[in-house]
Amino acid sequence: MKKLISLCLLAAISSTAISQQVFTLDSCRNMALNNNKQIRIAEEKIKAAGYEKKSAFANYLPGIDVMGTYMYNSKEISLLSKDQKAELSQLGTQAANAVQGMIPPPYETILGPMLSGLVAPLNAVGGSLVDALRTNTTNVFAGAVTITQPLYMGGKIRAYNQITKYAEKLAQSQKNTAVKDLIFKVDEAYWQVVSLVYKKKLAESYVSLLDTLNNNVQEMILEGVATKSDGLTVAVKLNEAQITLTKVDNGLSLSKMLLAQICGLPVDLQYNLADENSSPQVELVPQAFNMDEVYAHRSEIHSLTLATDIYKYKQRVALSSMLPNLALTGNYIFSNPNVFNSFENKLSGMFSVGVVLKIPIFHWGKDYYKVKAAKTERNIAMLNLEDAKEKIELQVNQASFKVNEANKKLEMTRKNMEKAEENLRNAQYGFEEGVMTTDNVLEAQTAWLQAESEKIDAEIDVRLCNVYLSKALGIMNK
Repeated sequence: MKKLISLCLLAAISSTAISQQVFTLDSCRNMALNNNKQIRIAEEKIKAAGYEKKSAFANYLPGIDVMGTYMYNSKEISLLSKDQKAELSQLGTQAANAVQGMIPPPYETILGPMLSGLVAPLNAVGGSLVDALRTNTTNVFAGAVTITQPLYMGGKIRAYNQITKYAEKLAQSQKNTAVKDLIFKVDEAYWQVVSLVYKKKLAESYVSLLDTLNNNVQEMILEGVATKSDGLTVAVKLNEAQITLTKVDNGLSLSKMLLAQICGLPVDLQYNLADENSSPQVELVPQAFNMDEVYAHRSEIHSLTLATDIYKYKQRVALSSMLPNLALTGNYIFSNPNVFNSFENKLSGMFSVGVVLKIPIFHWGKDYYKVKAAKTERNIAMLNLEDAKEKIELQVNQASFKVNEANKKLEMTRKNMEKAEENLRNAQYGFEEGVMTTDNVLEAQTAWLQAESEKIDAEIDVRLCNVYLSKALGIMNK
């Protein structure tokens, strides 16, 4: 039984500890950066760009390739015709017949037997010659080992290496942009939750005020110094305040779920935020900024600058197709049958070294137009860069004005809140003394509620305007 009680107490303590987790703005940012899928995708893109860079550098180095082939031919290649083969096979017989007609009759008895003895050897020689000239190309095996070293490719290899280098930096810059956008998203959701926490506390305070007033009015009705109409008026206001509190509570729960989802946490996690009880300080920001520093901090400008450089080297790649290409090649070629020792039915090969030169002469302007198109793309990238700088300058100025306006608004709402609190105290005191009516108290409470709500909005507006300014200045991750 004691063990069961201990386990229950431990579970209760653990549940309380989990439900009382407090997250700061920095911790929310870190959790979002560690769990966000888009950031991981950006990191993988950086790796891919690094591999592309290494692949481009390999173009400077010699390439080695091996190629092999087998071919079955239904007919052999023949160097001799059928008639020539027949004549060579009967070489002795034909020679004997030709000589026989040229021998005088007195010598036929002497030379005839000698010619007959030469027929067979000469026929054998002719047959062996036919066999020697057979190509034996029914089954052919061939292959080659090739090494190629680029010497000059019109600047294409160097341009590709520069493109991949800038592409890797571009991937890193795009990751920085994604990081800043995610931090901006976290900050927005964070301060939205804080705003709704303030609104919930305000709604609870307003419900408490109306509940106290309702109790007082009910007692006054029993004493006969207030009417039922006064009681119903307060009761309606109380019900409206309770409905508003329910809406605010639901909105707060949904906002916390959104922040938890952005941070990669379970959406049903119970937590609090460190800034739920803090108030922002009024701080005016300068009206002028060093735009060169702003541009240096904005990853979008960095990305567009890199894109401009990439298009510059793409133009050089297009130009390389109009220039000569020179490469050194070395080969080892082998085949079976081979022709290095007549047609020999065995595997053999040879080495060869050479230089390959390719010079474009005329292609109807195709490469020229490619160069012009690449130049146009570079001009577009430069115009996009200039346009982005102008928009960023406008964005920074607008954000700084909004920050100063939000700070001034916060000062005014705090002064209004002091007056509304004093007005509410006077109305409550006058109501207790019997010199003010229920309507006067309700009006004072409504004015207090509006002033407090405006103060909350102004405080959160200061926070959000500072977030917008930080984003415009490119210092969201600082």
